[in-house]
Order: sequence, then structure tokens, then C-alpha cells
Amino acid sequence: MNKIEFLDHIRKNGISFAQFKIESDARAVDHVKPIEDAIKLKLHNFTKLNQRRTIRILKTYKPSDEIKNAVSRIKDKQTWLIITEDWCGDSAQNIPYLFKMVEENENIEFKIIYRDENLDIIDKYLINGGRAIPKIVGFDNAGNELFQWGPRPEVAKQLVKNWKKEGFAPPEFNEKLHFWYAKDKGKTLEKEFVELLQSYM
Repeated sequence: MNKIEFLDHIRKNGISFAQFKIESDARAVDHVKPIEDAIKLKLHNFTKLNQRRTIRILKTYKPSDEIKNAVSRIKDKQTWLIITEDWCGDSAQNIPYLFKMVEENENIEFKIIYRDENLDIIDKYLINGGRAIPKIVGFDNAGNELFQWGPRPEVAKQLVKNWKKEGFAPPEFNEKLHFWYAKDKGKTLEKEFVELLQSYM
């Protein structure tokens, strides 16, 4: 499909952040019948944890004047494609901040799609050959790509890279990563998106 058809496909099949949260909240509810599959149980527990992260960010985060000014300069219609899953910790630590940054600008439309149901789309945006999420791609109203971002701020990418070199296992560096997110409170993400928006405005 051409770029206009691709944009129309995203707009038609993507969901809003509000709908994504409703669906995630429903999946985070504990089942009457225990989840016996180990992988499904692990993902369910991640979703529950991410639900709490999302609620905390939405309640406490207030965008800075700098990011509000950068977002306010967007005068033409844009669609931001967010490829994610609600069990993804990096998604829960970034997407709620992004939503709060742009929610007052009606020219920016969030369209969220689930990665595992849309492998044909995520495979257009591989990161080092992998299907890393979240992946955010911005489009103008003609379907032209404006930017790509993901799956975490550059500082966090480097931290994870260093921790891996130091021999930390995934559970260890993930714990360190989420501690970093908790201390940073979206400031690094704001800075990156201010610079990103300025690069094409």
C-alpha cells in the first residue's frame, strides 16, 4: 500500500490512548480461575504492574512549559502511531507521559496498535533487527513520515547497554532501569521530544 493508504489503515485500525487504557485495565483484573500458563501469568503480572505505573504518571505528571510550547507549534494535523503491548514496561514508562504532553493539541492524534497482532507493521520499524517496543512514528496528513522514536530515551538505551556489558542479567538491569525511570520522571523524554519536534517544525 502507498503512504496515504498506510496512514488510512493506521487511522482506521488504531485505537485511542483512552481505549488502550480501558482494554489494559480489563486485562489487568485478576481472573477467578488461576492462570496456569507460566508465560501468560508473567505477562498478566507485568500488565498489572504497568497499570499502576500508568495511573501514577497520569495523576502526577505536569508537562513543562518547554514541551507545551513545542507541542503548541504544531498547527497541522499529525497522526502518531504507537506500536506497543500493555505488558511492556518501557511502554508504561513513556506512553502516558507522551499522551499528557500532547493531549491539549487537537492536531495530534494518537493511534495505538498492538505489536503482536500487527507484525507486518512492526516489521517496517525494526530496531537493530528486533521488534522492540514502544515504537512511535509521526506522520503528517499526507502520510509523510516525520519522525521515529523508541523504544526508550537515549540515556536509558546507553544505561542498559552498559549494564549488559557489566554482566547484569535482564531481571537486574530491568530493575535498575525502572529505578532510573522513577527518578527521571519524564524529564529526559521531554527533552528528546522538544528536540525532535524542533527538528521538523
